Amino acid sequence: MWNGGFSVSVRHTQTSTMAVTTTKKKAASGANGYPAQYSQPSRKGKKAWRKFVDIEDVETGLEEIRTEERETGSKIQSKTNDELFQIDVKGDEEVRKRMPKFDKSQLSYNKALAQRSAVPAVSSRSDSSSKKRSLVSSADKDRLLRIGKKKRLGPFNSVEDPTKLGQGSALLDPSHAVKESGKYDVWDADDSETKVEISEEKKQFLLPLVEKPSVKAPTIPSLRSQIEVPAVCAPHQGTSYNPSAEAHEELLNLAYEKAEDEARTIAKLKQVKDKMEAARRTQFADEKPGVPTGMVVDSIENDETRNEDDDDEKAEAPLPKKIPVRKTKQQRRKAEKLKAEKRTLAEKAAKKRFLSSLHAIKSMRKSVDDTTSAHQQERYQKHTQISDKLRKSGLAGQRIGKHVVQEGSPDVQLKEDLAENLRSLKVEGNLFRDRYLSLQHRARLEPRVPVIPKKRGSNMKEVEKFAWKRFE
Repeated sequence: MWNGGFSVSVRHTQTSTMAVTTTKKKAASGANGYPAQYSQPSRKGKKAWRKFVDIEDVETGLEEIRTEERETGSKIQSKTNDELFQIDVKGDEEVRKRMPKFDKSQLSYNKALAQRSAVPAVSSRSDSSSKKRSLVSSADKDRLLRIGKKKRLGPFNSVEDPTKLGQGSALLDPSHAVKESGKYDVWDADDSETKVEISEEKKQFLLPLVEKPSVKAPTIPSLRSQIEVPAVCAPHQGTSYNPSAEAHEELLNLAYEKAEDEARTIAKLKQVKDKMEAARRTQFADEKPGVPTGMVVDSIENDETRNEDDDDEKAEAPLPKKIPVRKTKQQRRKAEKLKAEKRTLAEKAAKKRFLSSLHAIKSMRKSVDDTTSAHQQERYQKHTQISDKLRKSGLAGQRIGKHVVQEGSPDVQLKEDLAENLRSLKVEGNLFRDRYLSLQHRARLEPRVPVIPKKRGSNMKEVEKFAWKRFE
């Protein structure tokens, strides 16, 4: 460029850290100061016997040119000075203040990721101009496909056109179902798409016959919200170490009633079990030893009894059937007249009963209303009793699933066992059991039954001792 009468030629070069050389570096000098040869560890391969050619400078220059092209887009030698340099006529002192501070983008890995080549990438797709146009028309293509396709024989050994074969033909377009496949979602389908518009007249006649009424899921009330049992119930006054006589007597009566109920239940179950055993004994009483269950064996009869039975059967000969006599016309007319009279009498009686029942409609309606209201009242009382029991005692005594929620046995002591003071007080009850039953009563836990592990039965093994072998 021209600057102040002096012609100054400036060449902007960049050093690259990516220069690669294929040859090994040359030593500065040998032991005597002469240029040293390349270090060659062995001469085993064919490449080692070739003439040593040092092209390190050429490779370095070529790599620098490639680096310049990657960074600037072209060679620096081909660019003008205006593109390479800029003359700063007036300086700016605020540049240092505006210099960016530390940024994560200045890290080495971000710089490496930011280095992108300015040379446009080679496109792997071919242009439309390079594509070869097919020299076969669509009509010829259809004709050739029709010729190459296997012939299909129709009725009377006629050859069918492959374009009219339907599904399976290669010449036909895909069907509407194939085009729309995968777009319909069963779960996202609207009810408006599935419903069909029906007129009012058809609805009145067809819907009760065709369309089933939609069944709504019953709303089951939450039992947990109805239970008002506290987590820790206050114990009975009779459980005190020094209770009053009335409270202790009341607790004894409660324990006695509960024990009576349990004994009554056990007796009832035992009675049912005894009935079942008696029925089983009577069922298999006629069975004979050595005969399978359910098989009946006839008893062997003597020849005399068998002959007597045969004589009785011969004596009781069947009576001859009475042949019905054909009725005359007069008898038929008389029977029809009698039947018509009976029919008219029955119709008159039914009409009379109907007319008499009209006067009793009000009384019948009143009786129906009374019975309905009585049933409703009974149902309401039963519902209130269940809700009151739930609110007071929770799920105690109810069957939930396979097991029944235990009510819990009261801790009671006899008068002789009562402690006179706190020193002689004995431990009663079980806190863990009370807590567990409380969780079940308040519908926090499902009822369970304690699983007791079974003892492994020891199988006896008989071993013969060889006493006749041992002479000890």
